[in-house]
Amino acid sequence: MVKHTREYEIYRVTIIGGIVNLLLLIFKFVAGILGHSAAMIADAVHSFSDFVSDIIVIAFVRISSKPADCTHKYGHGKFETLASAIIGCVLFVVAIGIGVSGIKNILKVFHGEVLPAPSTVAFIAAVVSIVAKEVLYQYTVFKGRRLGSQVVVANAWHHRSDSLSSIGALLGIGGAMFGGEKWRVLDPVAAVVVSVFILQVAISIIKNSLDELLEHSLPEDVEQEIEQIILSVEGVSSPHHLRTRRIGSHYAIEAHIRMDGSLSLYNAHQTTSIVEKLIKQRFGENTIVTIHTEPVK
Repeated sequence: MVKHTREYEIYRVTIIGGIVNLLLLIFKFVAGILGHSAAMIADAVHSFSDFVSDIIVIAFVRISSKPADCTHKYGHGKFETLASAIIGCVLFVVAIGIGVSGIKNILKVFHGEVLPAPSTVAFIAAVVSIVAKEVLYQYTVFKGRRLGSQVVVANAWHHRSDSLSSIGALLGIGGAMFGGEKWRVLDPVAAVVVSVFILQVAISIIKNSLDELLEHSLPEDVEQEIEQIILSVEGVSSPHHLRTRRIGSHYAIEAHIRMDGSLSLYNAHQTTSIVEKLIKQRFGENTIVTIHTEPVK
């Protein structure tokens, strides 16, 4: 049986998402144009951004999976973080575009212009998109968490935001179709409301990515757990100068510990190795652990 690597699994889930996004964006563009729906066209643009995100993931994960070398001694994990940041920025720009487009159409209504009524094909496209993207979100976020990949989880939220966009489009299209001429404004109103939700997701992804790129420490509860692991080793005391950060999907942990100053160098090294082993057992074999030993007089 062939053992699939982490990189292979990330490629696989991303390619599946890319194929679905490509089919959906074509379908929604056609449905939006033929169905006279601004909300569906905006939704199609969102699907296009999903497709671009899939390409970004494939390109950057290959780089981030490369082993450490002479120029990147801590590995290439930050490239995966950079990919997450780019996805967040793409989402942000798309959300602004959808919101601006919706506001323009709303202003047209206030100036007396009558918007065209969406047709059934746009309504059907919204339903298909909601179902397809929610299934894709569930599959992608499950795989991303299982693989410990920030960029895959970020991409999953991109799928979820597209699903939310389609729900908004569905409500707007349905209201415009069945509510009569005066309710056609619901189509662009829905687009604006959905753009706000997409913005929230985008800001969250960008913030998390920037935290990692700017060497933000791991959460306090994780650092407390690290200290407890260190203290669980017999003969070790006073963990201090703890420094932590993420490197892609892995952790880098540095700490100072104290041990009996009369211990031999060999015994001190053996104890330190136990500390490192326990930390890696908890947070993964690729965790970078650096322990500095100080004597207790």
